[in-house]
Parts: sequence; structure tokens; C-alpha cells
Amino acid sequence: MNRLLSAVAFALASAAVPAQAEPVGCVSTTFRMLGLANDKICVDSFKDPKVEGVVCHVSRAQTGGMSGAVGLAEDTSDASLACRQVGPITMAGNLKDGEDVFKESRSWLFKKLQVVRFYDKPNNTLVYLSYSDKIVEGSPKNAISTVPIMPWAAK
Repeated sequence: MNRLLSAVAFALASAAVPAQAEPVGCVSTTFRMLGLANDKICVDSFKDPKVEGVVCHVSRAQTGGMSGAVGLAEDTSDASLACRQVGPITMAGNLKDGEDVFKESRSWLFKKLQVVRFYDKPNNTLVYLSYSDKIVEGSPKNAISTVPIMPWAAK
């Protein structure tokens, strides 16, 4: 029984979870009076948790003002995505099409920005798709970025 519990615990601990973003920078797009946070466009980077050698950058709007300051604002569904090979690519385990790579809340309740990965095996290319969804309805706003898997020259 202990071996079974250990195996289950190991499997859960080694399962890929969506990546955490690292801030790169923000620019203000709307000035807010009274010292409240401005509306911004922010860029973050994240690494694919199952593919070593790929880094993605995502930009999206962040609502400022009073509702943004207290976390009640619903940010827009607009997002841009760029993913690049930054080293030798190695894949950990089997890649599942549509697997979550990055996930972020875009409102205090129902809306999320997600990035999922597909493997286009005939073209040896990773395809990353960003989209926003809600429990009630999805959003057609999306972006893709592709990373052809290329040999990486050692330095």
C-alpha cells in the first residue's frame, strides 16, 4: 500500500503544471487621476514546463483605476503571444495536444487567459495558442506562435 501511495505521490508531483510568468515590463496606456493605477499593457515571459529550450512572451492589457486596484476589474481578452527556441529542445514525456502551458485569471471570477501547446509532428513544429475563456462564453480573440524544432549548435 505504501508503494502505491508513493507512486501516486510521485506521479502527481512530476505532472506538468502551467508555467508561472516572470514580469518583463509594462507601459501605461491611460492616465488615471488621484494616484490610482494607470491602465497598462504588460509583457511577461514563461517557459514551457514540458519543453526545455522554448520561451514564450505574452502581452496583455491590465485595467487600472479603482476596480483594477482592488482586483474587481475584468481585463480585455486581447493578448499577443511570441514563442522562440532559445536552446536545444528536449521534451519531457509525451506531449498532449491542447495541453495547458500557461494560465492566468483575467477577472475576479470567471475569465482566464490560457496558452496551450500542440505538436505538429509532420512539420516538426510546436504550436502555441493563446485564448481567453469564460464559464458562460468563450472569446474568439486568439493568437498563435510556432516554434520549428531545429538543431541547436553547442558553443
